Amino acid sequence: MEAFQSWVSEHKLTSIVWASAIGASLAYNSRGNSPLKPSLRLIHARMHSQALTLAVLSSAAAYHYYEKSTSNQEKVTNA
Repeated sequence: MEAFQSWVSEHKLTSIVWASAIGASLAYNSRGNSPLKPSLRLIHARMHSQALTLAVLSSAAAYHYYEKSTSNQEKVTNA
């Protein structure tokens, strides 16, 4: 349990995004009379949170690449 707590404290943003995505997906799928069993709702919530996590990581990687390429261009033009 201590290892889990230390991982969460080191990766706060990832934990918050993942937990909120699961909560939002569960809340969305729990509305009304859903024909899905609770186990399938949980599986779908996990899949939605994984997709959201991949989207956030891909966006962060694209931003990092863009930031790095613009800083390299500034170095070339200033030299």
